[in-house]
Amino acid sequence: MKLVGERSKVKSQKSKVKIDRLPKLIFGTITLIIYLFMYLPILTIAIFSFSQGRVLSLPIQGWTLDWYAKALQDEQLQIGLFNSLKVAIASCTIAATLGTLAALAIQRYRFFGKNFFRAAVILPIVLPGIVTGVAMLSFFSAMDLPLGLITVIIGHATFGFPVVFNTVAARISRLPRSLEEAAADLGSPPWEAFWKVVFPGLRSALISATLLAFTLSFDEIVVTIFLTGQDNTLPMEIWARLRFGMTPEINATVTLILLFSVGLVLLSQSASRRE
Repeated sequence: MKLVGERSKVKSQKSKVKIDRLPKLIFGTITLIIYLFMYLPILTIAIFSFSQGRVLSLPIQGWTLDWYAKALQDEQLQIGLFNSLKVAIASCTIAATLGTLAALAIQRYRFFGKNFFRAAVILPIVLPGIVTGVAMLSFFSAMDLPLGLITVIIGHATFGFPVVFNTVAARISRLPRSLEEAAADLGSPPWEAFWKVVFPGLRSALISATLLAFTLSFDEIVVTIFLTGQDNTLPMEIWARLRFGMTPEINATVTLILLFSVGLVLLSQSASRRE
Protein backbone atom coordinates (compact mmCIF):
# COMPACT_ATOMS: atom_id res chain seq x y z
CA MET A 1 0.00 0.00 0.00
CA LYS A 2 2.86 2.34 0.80
CA LEU A 3 4.46 1.67 -2.61
CA VAL A 4 1.17 2.36 -4.40
CA GLY A 5 0.78 5.62 -2.50
CA GLU A 6 4.28 6.74 -3.47
CA ARG A 7 3.63 5.92 -7.13
CA SER A 8 0.40 7.92 -7.15
CA LYS A 9 2.24 10.80 -5.50
CA VAL A 10 4.95 10.73 -8.19
CA LYS A 11 2.30 10.65 -10.95
CA SER A 12 0.50 13.63 -9.45
CA GLN A 13 3.77 15.57 -9.25
CA LYS A 14 4.54 14.80 -12.90
CA SER A 15 1.08 15.92 -13.99
CA LYS A 16 1.51 19.11 -11.97
CA VAL A 17 4.83 19.78 -13.71
CA LYS A 18 3.14 19.34 -17.10
CA ILE A 19 0.36 21.73 -16.11
CA ASP A 20 2.93 24.28 -14.90
CA ARG A 21 4.77 24.03 -18.22
CA LEU A 22 1.62 24.63 -20.27
CA PRO A 23 1.36 28.40 -19.65
CA LYS A 24 5.08 28.78 -20.44
CA LEU A 25 4.58 26.86 -23.68
CA ILE A 26 1.59 29.01 -24.66
CA PHE A 27 3.34 32.29 -23.88
CA GLY A 28 6.50 31.09 -25.61
CA THR A 29 4.54 30.23 -28.75
CA ILE A 30 2.74 33.58 -28.73
CA THR A 31 6.05 35.41 -28.25
CA LEU A 32 7.60 33.51 -31.16
CA ILE A 33 4.67 34.39 -33.43
CA ILE A 34 4.96 38.07 -32.47
CA TYR A 35 8.70 38.12 -33.17
CA LEU A 36 8.17 36.41 -36.53
CA PHE A 37 5.45 38.93 -37.41
CA MET A 38 7.77 41.82 -36.51
CA TYR A 39 11.09 40.68 -37.93
CA LEU A 40 10.30 38.29 -40.79
CA PRO A 41 9.54 41.17 -43.24
CA ILE A 42 12.84 42.81 -42.27
CA LEU A 43 14.70 39.55 -42.83
CA THR A 44 12.98 39.15 -46.20
CA ILE A 45 14.15 42.60 -47.35
CA ALA A 46 17.71 41.79 -46.29
CA ILE A 47 17.65 38.48 -48.21
CA PHE A 48 16.24 40.10 -51.37
CA SER A 49 19.00 42.73 -51.26
CA PHE A 50 21.55 39.99 -52.05
CA SER A 51 19.59 38.48 -54.95
CA GLN A 52 21.16 38.57 -58.43
CA GLY A 53 17.79 39.00 -60.11
CA ARG A 54 15.65 42.13 -60.13
CA VAL A 55 12.48 40.08 -59.62
CA LEU A 56 11.70 39.80 -55.91
CA SER A 57 10.76 36.16 -55.49
CA LEU A 58 11.85 33.15 -53.50
CA PRO A 59 14.07 31.28 -53.89
CA ILE A 60 16.46 34.10 -54.83
CA GLN A 61 18.47 33.88 -58.05
CA GLY A 62 21.97 33.64 -56.61
CA TRP A 63 23.86 35.93 -54.24
CA THR A 64 25.55 39.23 -55.07
CA LEU A 65 26.68 42.55 -53.56
CA ASP A 66 26.15 44.51 -56.79
CA TRP A 67 22.98 46.22 -55.54
CA TYR A 68 24.86 47.63 -52.54
CA ALA A 69 27.53 49.03 -54.86
CA LYS A 70 24.86 50.64 -57.08
CA ALA A 71 23.02 52.06 -54.06
CA LEU A 72 26.22 53.59 -52.65
CA GLN A 73 27.04 55.14 -56.05
CA ASP A 74 23.55 56.58 -56.59
CA GLU A 75 23.84 60.38 -56.55
CA GLN A 76 20.28 61.08 -55.39
CA LEU A 77 20.60 58.58 -52.53
CA GLN A 78 23.90 60.22 -51.52
CA ILE A 79 22.25 63.66 -51.44
CA GLY A 80 19.37 62.25 -49.40
CA LEU A 81 21.82 60.62 -47.00
CA PHE A 82 23.75 63.86 -46.41
CA ASN A 83 20.49 65.78 -45.92
CA SER A 84 19.28 63.19 -43.41
CA LEU A 85 22.57 63.38 -41.50
CA LYS A 86 22.43 67.19 -41.40
CA VAL A 87 18.83 67.17 -40.18
CA ALA A 88 19.45 64.44 -37.60
CA ILE A 89 22.61 66.06 -36.18
CA ALA A 90 21.01 69.51 -35.95
CA SER A 91 17.68 68.32 -34.53
CA CYS A 92 19.20 65.99 -31.91
CA THR A 93 21.58 68.78 -30.81
CA ILE A 94 18.63 71.14 -30.30
CA ALA A 95 16.60 68.40 -28.60
CA ALA A 96 19.49 67.48 -26.28
CA THR A 97 20.07 71.10 -25.24
CA LEU A 98 16.43 72.06 -24.67
CA GLY A 99 15.49 68.67 -23.22
CA THR A 100 18.26 68.83 -20.62
CA LEU A 101 17.37 72.38 -19.61
CA ALA A 102 13.68 71.48 -19.31
CA ALA A 103 14.50 68.38 -17.24
CA LEU A 104 16.60 70.49 -14.86
CA ALA A 105 13.80 73.04 -14.52
CA ILE A 106 11.20 70.36 -13.78
CA GLN A 107 13.29 68.32 -11.35
CA ARG A 108 15.15 71.04 -9.48
CA TYR A 109 12.89 74.11 -9.35
CA ARG A 110 9.38 75.04 -8.27
CA PHE A 111 7.32 77.41 -10.37
CA PHE A 112 3.73 78.16 -11.28
CA GLY A 113 2.26 75.79 -13.89
CA LYS A 114 4.91 73.12 -13.41
CA ASN A 115 2.54 70.21 -14.04
CA PHE A 116 1.14 71.89 -17.16
CA PHE A 117 4.66 72.50 -18.42
CA ARG A 118 5.57 68.83 -17.90
CA ALA A 119 2.48 67.70 -19.85
CA ALA A 120 3.20 70.20 -22.64
CA VAL A 121 6.76 68.90 -22.97
CA ILE A 122 5.65 65.28 -23.36
CA LEU A 123 2.73 66.06 -25.71
CA PRO A 124 4.68 66.13 -29.04
CA ILE A 125 5.76 62.51 -28.72
CA VAL A 126 2.20 61.41 -27.83
CA LEU A 127 0.54 63.13 -30.79
CA PRO A 128 0.34 61.25 -34.11
CA GLY A 129 2.96 62.37 -36.60
CA ILE A 130 0.33 63.56 -39.07
CA VAL A 131 -1.12 65.92 -36.44
CA THR A 132 2.32 67.37 -35.70
CA GLY A 133 3.07 67.70 -39.41
CA VAL A 134 -0.18 69.47 -40.29
CA ALA A 135 0.06 71.77 -37.25
CA MET A 136 3.62 72.82 -38.02
CA LEU A 137 2.86 73.24 -41.73
CA SER A 138 -0.01 75.58 -40.84
CA PHE A 139 2.24 77.51 -38.45
CA PHE A 140 5.07 77.90 -40.97
CA SER A 141 2.60 78.95 -43.67
CA ALA A 142 1.12 81.58 -41.35
CA MET A 143 4.65 82.84 -40.56
CA ASP A 144 5.43 82.88 -44.31
CA LEU A 145 8.47 80.68 -43.68
CA PRO A 146 9.58 78.71 -46.77
CA LEU A 147 9.73 74.95 -46.40
CA GLY A 148 13.14 73.32 -46.45
CA LEU A 149 15.66 71.54 -44.28
CA ILE A 150 15.32 74.24 -41.60
CA THR A 151 11.62 73.51 -41.14
CA VAL A 152 12.35 69.76 -41.12
CA ILE A 153 14.98 70.29 -38.41
CA ILE A 154 12.49 72.23 -36.28
CA GLY A 155 9.88 69.51 -36.76
CA HIS A 156 12.28 66.71 -35.84
CA ALA A 157 13.58 68.62 -32.82
CA THR A 158 9.98 68.97 -31.63
CA PHE A 159 9.48 65.22 -31.17
CA GLY A 160 13.12 64.59 -30.20
CA PHE A 161 12.83 67.08 -27.35
CA PRO A 162 10.49 64.96 -25.15
CA VAL A 163 12.65 61.87 -25.78
CA VAL A 164 15.64 63.61 -24.23
CA PHE A 165 13.53 65.23 -21.53
CA ASN A 166 12.03 61.96 -20.27
CA THR A 167 15.38 60.15 -20.11
CA VAL A 168 17.34 62.99 -18.52
CA ALA A 169 14.57 63.89 -16.06
CA ALA A 170 14.42 60.27 -14.87
CA ARG A 171 18.17 60.27 -14.27
CA ILE A 172 18.18 63.65 -12.48
CA SER A 173 15.45 62.43 -10.12
CA ARG A 174 17.83 59.67 -8.98
CA LEU A 175 20.73 62.04 -8.28
CA PRO A 176 20.99 63.16 -4.63
CA ARG A 177 20.49 66.89 -4.19
CA SER A 178 22.84 66.85 -1.22
CA LEU A 179 25.83 66.87 -3.60
CA GLU A 180 24.61 70.05 -5.27
CA GLU A 181 23.87 71.65 -1.91
CA ALA A 182 27.36 70.74 -0.70
CA ALA A 183 28.90 72.30 -3.81
CA ALA A 184 26.84 75.47 -3.23
CA ASP A 185 27.95 75.60 0.41
CA LEU A 186 31.56 75.45 -0.78
CA GLY A 187 30.97 78.55 -2.90
CA SER A 188 30.47 76.97 -6.34
CA PRO A 189 28.19 78.99 -8.65
CA PRO A 190 25.16 77.13 -10.13
CA TRP A 191 26.78 76.51 -13.53
CA GLU A 192 29.92 75.04 -11.90
CA ALA A 193 27.86 72.84 -9.58
CA PHE A 194 25.95 71.56 -12.60
CA TRP A 195 29.05 70.88 -14.69
CA LYS A 196 31.11 69.19 -11.97
CA VAL A 197 28.39 67.49 -9.91
CA VAL A 198 25.19 66.98 -11.92
CA PHE A 199 26.48 66.51 -15.45
CA PRO A 200 28.78 63.52 -14.73
CA GLY A 201 25.79 61.72 -13.20
CA LEU A 202 23.48 62.25 -16.17
CA ARG A 203 26.08 62.05 -18.96
CA SER A 204 25.30 58.45 -19.93
CA ALA A 205 21.54 59.14 -19.95
CA LEU A 206 22.08 62.24 -22.09
CA ILE A 207 24.21 60.31 -24.59
CA SER A 208 21.63 57.53 -24.76
CA ALA A 209 18.73 59.96 -25.28
CA THR A 210 20.64 61.96 -27.90
CA LEU A 211 21.46 58.83 -29.90
CA LEU A 212 17.82 57.76 -29.75
CA ALA A 213 16.67 61.22 -30.90
CA PHE A 214 19.21 61.02 -33.75
CA THR A 215 17.87 57.61 -34.81
CA LEU A 216 14.25 58.78 -34.74
CA SER A 217 15.13 61.84 -36.82
CA PHE A 218 17.23 59.93 -39.34
CA ASP A 219 14.42 57.44 -40.07
CA GLU A 220 11.45 59.84 -39.81
CA ILE A 221 9.16 60.37 -42.79
CA VAL A 222 5.63 61.37 -41.66
CA VAL A 223 6.48 64.85 -40.34
CA THR A 224 9.08 65.28 -43.09
CA ILE A 225 6.44 64.83 -45.82
CA PHE A 226 4.64 67.99 -44.60
CA LEU A 227 7.71 70.12 -43.85
CA THR A 228 10.22 69.35 -46.60
CA GLY A 229 10.75 71.55 -49.64
CA GLN A 230 12.89 70.65 -52.64
CA ASP A 231 15.59 68.94 -50.56
CA ASN A 232 14.77 65.28 -49.99
CA THR A 233 15.98 63.30 -47.01
CA LEU A 234 16.94 59.66 -47.50
CA PRO A 235 13.59 58.23 -46.29
CA MET A 236 11.78 60.69 -48.59
CA GLU A 237 13.91 59.63 -51.56
CA ILE A 238 13.15 55.97 -50.86
CA TRP A 239 9.44 56.75 -50.50
CA ALA A 240 9.42 58.57 -53.85
CA ARG A 241 11.00 55.59 -55.60
CA LEU A 242 8.64 53.09 -54.02
CA ARG A 243 5.80 54.56 -56.08
CA PHE A 244 7.42 52.93 -59.12
CA GLY A 245 7.87 49.56 -57.42
CA MET A 246 10.27 47.75 -55.14
CA THR A 247 13.79 47.36 -56.52
CA PRO A 248 16.92 45.57 -55.26
CA GLU A 249 18.67 48.94 -54.85
CA ILE A 250 15.96 50.03 -52.42
CA ASN A 251 16.27 46.75 -50.53
CA ALA A 252 20.02 47.27 -50.22
CA THR A 253 19.56 50.87 -49.06
CA VAL A 254 16.94 49.90 -46.50
CA THR A 255 19.19 47.11 -45.20
CA LEU A 256 22.05 49.58 -44.72
CA ILE A 257 19.72 52.00 -42.90
CA LEU A 258 18.55 49.11 -40.73
CA LEU A 259 22.11 48.18 -39.76
CA PHE A 260 22.94 51.82 -39.05
CA SER A 261 19.82 52.30 -36.90
CA VAL A 262 20.40 49.05 -34.98
CA GLY A 263 23.96 50.15 -34.29
CA LEU A 264 22.77 53.49 -32.90
CA VAL A 265 20.13 51.81 -30.74
CA LEU A 266 22.73 49.39 -29.35
CA LEU A 267 25.05 52.31 -28.57
CA SER A 268 22.13 54.06 -26.88
CA GLN A 269 21.35 51.00 -24.77
CA SER A 270 25.02 50.56 -23.89
CA ALA A 271 25.28 54.18 -22.79
CA SER A 272 22.11 53.95 -20.70
CA ARG A 273 23.56 51.04 -18.70
CA ARG A 274 26.61 53.02 -17.64
CA GLU A 275 26.20 54.72 -14.33
